[in-house]
Amino acid sequence: MTATTDGSAGAVGPRAAAASTTNDTTAPEALDASAARATARAVEHLLARQDPAGWWKGDLETNVTMDAEDLLLRQFLGILDAGTTRAAALHIRREQREDGAWATFYGGPGELSATVEAYVALRLAGDPPEAPHMARASAWVRARGGIAGARVFTRIWLALFGWWRWEDLPELPPELLFLPKWFPLNIYDFGCWARQTIVPLTVVSAKRPVRPAPFPLDELHTDPARPNPHRPLAPATGWDGIFQRLDKALHVYHRFAPRGVRGTAMNVAARWIVERQENDGCWGGIQPPAVYSVIALHLLGYDLEHPVMRAGLESLDRFAVWREDGSRMIEACQSPVWDTCLATIALADAGLSPDHPALVKAVDWMLDEEITRTGDWAVRRPGLPPGGWAFEFHNDNYPDIDDTAEVLLALRRVRHPDPARVEAAVARGVRWTLGMQSKNGAWGAFDADNTSVFPNKLPFCDFGEVIDPPSADVTAHVVEMLAYEGRAQDPRARRGIEWLLAEQESNGAWFGRWGVNHVYGTGSVVPALAAAGLPGSHPAIRRAVGWLGSVQNDDGGWGEDLRSYKEEEWVGRGPSTASQTAWALIALLAAGDRDSEPVRRGVAWLTGAQREDGSWDEPHFTGTGFPWDFSINYHLYRQVFPLTALGRYVYGEPAPRKEG
Repeated sequence: MTATTDGSAGAVGPRAAAASTTNDTTAPEALDASAARATARAVEHLLARQDPAGWWKGDLETNVTMDAEDLLLRQFLGILDAGTTRAAALHIRREQREDGAWATFYGGPGELSATVEAYVALRLAGDPPEAPHMARASAWVRARGGIAGARVFTRIWLALFGWWRWEDLPELPPELLFLPKWFPLNIYDFGCWARQTIVPLTVVSAKRPVRPAPFPLDELHTDPARPNPHRPLAPATGWDGIFQRLDKALHVYHRFAPRGVRGTAMNVAARWIVERQENDGCWGGIQPPAVYSVIALHLLGYDLEHPVMRAGLESLDRFAVWREDGSRMIEACQSPVWDTCLATIALADAGLSPDHPALVKAVDWMLDEEITRTGDWAVRRPGLPPGGWAFEFHNDNYPDIDDTAEVLLALRRVRHPDPARVEAAVARGVRWTLGMQSKNGAWGAFDADNTSVFPNKLPFCDFGEVIDPPSADVTAHVVEMLAYEGRAQDPRARRGIEWLLAEQESNGAWFGRWGVNHVYGTGSVVPALAAAGLPGSHPAIRRAVGWLGSVQNDDGGWGEDLRSYKEEEWVGRGPSTASQTAWALIALLAAGDRDSEPVRRGVAWLTGAQREDGSWDEPHFTGTGFPWDFSINYHLYRQVFPLTALGRYVYGEPAPRKEG
């Protein structure tokens, strides 16, 4: 990662400078020909990347905390080897900024917790604290308050080795699992990703293990004699103060917890964890719950040769991406279902025959990935028959609504030799998706009505979003899917449309929960509204079109920086990227603006930015895990979305099915 010391990655402010791929507006005939050639090259590139089994998967890049925590886990378990350490350290060093810090996204500002964890990982790799890159890092940490200012997760990792006191961490008792499902702060009030992480951490919090520290970390404290300076409690009249005092009470309870009650609670937690281990050994298809589940079970007496532990550790090895230079990057998650359905849509919309063998093979694979067993989502929707898709290779407990909607859209693009099988899967998916609608008419990602205000108030929950409320992008994808199923007039679809119209912001954009940010939200909602029958002249669509035109970069592309989640001046602003330019174009094309100046300039930017092999480059992070707190670079986004946009420019908009 190359960045300036202020984290700007060479940008000159919210409005990025024109890129080297700047294109003058091209004559319509020449632009059409250029777009057709670019589309054909992109089709060939994407076809070449398909796995023989039928799926696509790009790397899922996040930040170095994944790599640091992988090393810390192995150190804790006593299985850290020199080769893994050397490869991880090579990757971590390469991501360091010039000022000594580490960012959580390309070109972003330094982040304290990431820097602390990366520094400790490099100490494990043998980098001495007096080395110039290490000295810059420790000075940067001290200047921002030291370890005391880091997030709770970071301090938990340090507590495992005695670098932080367990008494100075928020308490998370395993008795939390005894709370009934209707009671505030029961585990199902948390989003599925937080729930899967919190349950094993209740065991870790109760056990409070300490392994011998291989070295001190005094250089990361502003005052090693007082590593955790006293901070006054917030007023008891507000939620922060109330939960801080609750945490103090829980610390007292920790000292006096009845042994039988605590033992039973930890056994319940262990059973909950083991029951949710996937067939591939992972938990929820994501790295953090897997890491903490392995630690929790180890503390409860599961040895490393136990089948559950062995499968868990093997699953973590599959999150490693080995580079040609010998470095090793850990993916937080893997995205084959998401990548495959998006690639299928892109290829179909780019003119590939609907019975092309690659598309048929992709559908075969997606059909095999359908989840037909009940998961945790049924806590809020008991009695709803299953029928959805997850994001990952294996995650049967947590299918998600976003993937399900896009898979259904992809299935409808392909002429499969067994149409009855497709129809049955589509029917199950539509039924499940409709059943997961929240009370307000919209859809969240994994659960229905996961909107409690309390989880985010806990002192423990400082690591990002911990609930799963409905979002505009997921709701839009569901509405679009329903429209393509000929159900745009279904009362449930109409409620979703009404919710989307009410969520439009005053500037004409929509907030993007799972992609960066307003460009993603707007690029999701406008095609959904158009598919559902709203004309391009509808005021909401015209406002969105106007906003997209107002934030188009001088080079013809679109971009939006992650800082737009925190700073209003970054909304719709940032260096042009292939995926974000494509999202804007997809919206404008759906609005009927194919021949407009913004579309011509955007298409010219995409064709000019394409590489000789038919691909695009995109170092910027345009995916969102938690807004601002956890950012993602989906390496296939730079291929599938530009191809979708160019395909629709060249071949026209796909047509929804007729009602009835």
